[in-house]
Amino acid sequence: MYKLSPSDFAYLYEECKLCYCLKVKEGIYQPSMPMPGVFSAINTRLQGNLVGKNLKVLADNLPDGQVVNQEGWVESKVIPQTKVFIKGKYDLLVKNSDDTYTLVDLKISQPDESKIDKYKTQLGAYKFALENPAQGEPIKITKIGLLIFYPDQVDFKDGAATLTFPPKWLEIPIDDAGFLNFAREVDVLLDGPLPEEDANCKWCQYRHLGENMAHLGSVKQLAMNLEESESEPF
Repeated sequence: MYKLSPSDFAYLYEECKLCYCLKVKEGIYQPSMPMPGVFSAINTRLQGNLVGKNLKVLADNLPDGQVVNQEGWVESKVIPQTKVFIKGKYDLLVKNSDDTYTLVDLKISQPDESKIDKYKTQLGAYKFALENPAQGEPIKITKIGLLIFYPDQVDFKDGAATLTFPPKWLEIPIDDAGFLNFAREVDVLLDGPLPEEDANCKWCQYRHLGENMAHLGSVKQLAMNLEESESEPF
């Protein structure tokens, strides 16, 4: 069985199939880049202050529902016709008036429409896990989308700088069949031999550069040691 993390789908899986397989199958991760603390602080404050509130408190054009949970862990049953399952942490869960739920991914970035296609598989994975949990009762998800914040204006008043973050909602069309097809594609990839590395993958390039430089350094050191031993008197 292979555990799939939805957060890998938007970037790692698309960028390099070899690096993706090495992480899932062998536990070999790309070196992580630390996220600036300010983004985590903004994200935490936004999410925490939304719990218990209706999204329409932010703006009238947002979905009508109460935020009931933030950063919830989910784990799914094994996806049909595969040997993979989903495990990860979603951002926000919103309860609708009809007792179904809206699944929300919060982003601090430019709110362009291309993100709908970029994150549809990630949100589809969380939806599957919530509706098909390994344990507990399933939760019916009828809407998924991105809640995006990006700084717009700044105001200086009373010794403080206040940034305005207008929210934008990008709804993602639900495509359960598309997600299942994607999961089966990933299953086939993981079940086969390691794929070729992507020629454009910067981490693969870095790995080769490091190997070559380390090997070259070893050769130079060996040559220096030989020269020193030959110059020593008997």
